[in-house]
Amino acid sequence: MAEPKFEKDLEKLEKIVEALEEGELSLDDSLRRFEEGIKLAKRCDKALGDAEKKIEILTKGADGAIDAEPFGDADDDEPAEDADEEADTDAQESDTLF
Repeated sequence: MAEPKFEKDLEKLEKIVEALEEGELSLDDSLRRFEEGIKLAKRCDKALGDAEKKIEILTKGADGAIDAEPFGDADDDEPAEDADEEADTDAQESDTLF
């Protein structure tokens, strides 16, 4: 089974950081590796962001049914007061499993 791209990118990034921290590279090599490291860091950050979007919270409703809800602030445009009231109602009606 092939190693996931995120892990390979992270491993390459760690090696670049080690090489830069040693301080034995020429200025040109340091700049080239720094630029490569920035690209890898951005790819890793994007991969983590994409994974975070896929995480869901499983809740058990009053009727015993299991429902999946997005994790985090999926409704950013919802007013804070309404969100708090809804959260209180949801907390009374269901039990969070995870």
